[in-house]
Amino acid sequence: MYKEITIYDLARELNLSAATISRALKDHPAINKNTKKRIVEKAEELGYRSNNFASNLRRQKSHTIGVIVHELNSNFITSVLAGIEKVTTIANYDLIIGHSSELAGKEVANANNFFHKRVDGLIAALAFDTENMDHYEPFFERNIPVVFFDRVEEDSKGTKVIIDNFKAGYEATQHLIDQGCKRIIHTTSSLKRNVYAQRYKGYLAALKDNHIPFDESLLFVNDLKKESCIAFANQVAAMQPLPDGIFTTNDLTASLCIQVFKEKGIRVPEDIAVVGFNNDTISIIIEPKLTTVNYPGMDIGEVAATHLIKQLQGANGTNNTNSIVLKSELIIRESSLKKDKVQK
Repeated sequence: MYKEITIYDLARELNLSAATISRALKDHPAINKNTKKRIVEKAEELGYRSNNFASNLRRQKSHTIGVIVHELNSNFITSVLAGIEKVTTIANYDLIIGHSSELAGKEVANANNFFHKRVDGLIAALAFDTENMDHYEPFFERNIPVVFFDRVEEDSKGTKVIIDNFKAGYEATQHLIDQGCKRIIHTTSSLKRNVYAQRYKGYLAALKDNHIPFDESLLFVNDLKKESCIAFANQVAAMQPLPDGIFTTNDLTASLCIQVFKEKGIRVPEDIAVVGFNNDTISIIIEPKLTTVNYPGMDIGEVAATHLIKQLQGANGTNNTNSIVLKSELIIRESSLKKDKVQK
């Protein structure tokens, strides 16, 4: 059975007083830099976790779950957090939320912070540029359950809660082809991330199955920020010849495209049919209403939290490596309909 390392263990290992260890770990200026370095290195070697919840030490439980998200300004993430909170509240767990701002370095810092705060479990979505998963290893080594959602490394440890992004990308592209589109732009973000890579592969497969050659000039990759999306929309509007369809990887990009096109006299869907992704609120506010893929954020959050709680309760063991695939759905609205009537 795993034994928590204490400052007394560190003191014994280094032949120092517990008070010196405690001060050094709090970065007290009275402690010599070399001594502090020795203590920090030994603490990392032994897997020491600072005790931020001393009242729970005897139970070695904090009744707290950490959540790492890559952005906060997102209807999808807000829905996921609502789903997580719904389940964890019933189970009497508190949440601590960390925000990576799409930066691997901040994701690492969040994971380390949660580890030292002694969270009982972790739910996380990866940042754009996260390539190394080492910052999750301390959780796996201590049998602290980790559930990843949306942005995942599919071959990594931990449970993954996702949708079939390949299928969603295929269906969105096939719908545009069914509307008569042949020059279909795909705009996406970092193809290192599973969600974007799989949607892109679905787009390619639909083109291939319909004998439409892939044109690399119709693939656009950016950071999905508002400024980048507007620049992309203006770039598309200036293309000659004009593409006849766009499949975007989020609804913000799609909606900004519609807005820019309307300002330039380009008709949607008559000139360019547009399909988004996520089914954010903006998809029913923009005119014409946006065809999009419903990405069930609330369900994702509930399923991720439920599986984490079950692992904490011993029902599923810890650190399962299975993937849970939830259903997504193409919702057809006016923005893409060159031929058919809107689905009710």
